Amino acid sequence: MIRAVAIAAILAMPCAAAEAACRQALALGLDVSGSVDAREYRLQMAGLATALDHPEVRKKILAMPDAPLRMMVYEWSGVADQMIVLPWTTIDDPAALDRIIATLRATTRRDASPGTALGVAMNEGARHLRSQTDCWKRTLDLSGDGKSNLGPRPRDIGQRLAKSGLTINALVIGVDDPQLGDIRQAEIAELSAYFQAEVILGPDAFVQTAMGFNDYSRAMTEKLIRELDGLVLSRL
Repeated sequence: MIRAVAIAAILAMPCAAAEAACRQALALGLDVSGSVDAREYRLQMAGLATALDHPEVRKKILAMPDAPLRMMVYEWSGVADQMIVLPWTTIDDPAALDRIIATLRATTRRDASPGTALGVAMNEGARHLRSQTDCWKRTLDLSGDGKSNLGPRPRDIGQRLAKSGLTINALVIGVDDPQLGDIRQAEIAELSAYFQAEVILGPDAFVQTAMGFNDYSRAMTEKLIRELDGLVLSRL
């Protein structure tokens, strides 16, 4: 009897999944704090657009048009300075993805307050993702080039979100100057360890590193491929 019930439950799972409106809600939070200058801002925004346009990323995003990906992008810096760049958008065909890429390429730098409020950025992303209850998975993608120095501690926010079912991944951006050599490597290692301990959340969460904003596009491409890999499902 128990075996029969278990088999029935397993057979019912694909039907429930097929009814889902989307397979993943992906919120991307971009660091625009005082440490990010105009050139670095442009590299970050263009780097995200380039990553989304990468052939392998496009293929994974568009792999299941009947259970599409939803995406939104917001900027974060100080405690009271968050702004939506792209509202929740369903990517169910190539044209929708092309419109997102065009929006990112056309976005210009705004005045942003100094400070790095990572805890607030985590709260902001979680707030947006709470509305996407019909998605199979909800992922927050936070980019940052420094430790939190304003607002609530990221660790405390993570503890509050521990049972939310969200995944928080991080893209850590190190310094650009290759002449710094070992110092550069030590700094990115320290910052990665900080995000590993304080920011990421969920059993499959991870930290991706970029060796400066010039490396952002490459790092974001690898990160998106890794995030999307587990949700391109084979059909029964």
